[in-house]
Amino acid sequence: MSTNIEETRPALSPALTGAELLRWYWTLAELSELARKMGLPASGGKVALTARLAAALDGIRPPEPVRAPRRGGRQLAAPVDGDTVIPEGQRCSQVLRAFFVGEIGPAFHFDAFMREYVAGHAGHTLAEAVAHWHATRARAAEPQEVAAQFEFNRFLRDWHERHPEGTRQQALAAWRAHRALPKD
Repeated sequence: MSTNIEETRPALSPALTGAELLRWYWTLAELSELARKMGLPASGGKVALTARLAAALDGIRPPEPVRAPRRGGRQLAAPVDGDTVIPEGQRCSQVLRAFFVGEIGPAFHFDAFMREYVAGHAGHTLAEAVAHWHATRARAAEPQEVAAQFEFNRFLRDWHERHPEGTRQQALAAWRAHRALPKD
C-alpha cells in the first residue's frame, strides 16, 4: 500500500501513463470504456486489457492478444456411461453435468480439478473422471488461491477472515476504501 494516504485515484483517461494506470484498481467496465475511447480492442480478460492499455498509454505497441485454442471437434452427446471416452476438445457440457450428477450426486459441480481433467484427459473414460472427482475432494475442500483477476473476491475472503463478525456493508465499505488507494 502507498504510504501517502491522502493520494487520490486519478480520473481514468488517455492522459494517464501506463505506470499510473497500473498503480490503481480499475474495474473491467472502466478499463473497457477507456479502451473504446482510445480505439483499442476492449475484449479479453482484465489482465490482458490492462496490459494493452498500459502499453498504449506509454506509446508502445500493445502486446498481441493471446487467442485460446479452438476447442472444436466432436462433443459428447447423450446417452453416455462410465465407458464413454472423453474426446479431444471436450467441454464441460450439460451432457457431462447430467452424467456426473447421476453418478456422484447433487453435490457435483465443475470445479477447477474437474475442468482441468476434462480439458486435459482426452482418451480417458468418464468412470476415470468420476474416480478423479472422489480423489480430489480433500484438496478441493482446502482454501484455493483466488486468481488475480478476481481481486474483489480475494479481498472479501481475506477481510472476512480478519473480521468474522463483520457485515456485508462493512466489507463493501472497506473494499471501496481499499480500491481508492494506489496498489504500491
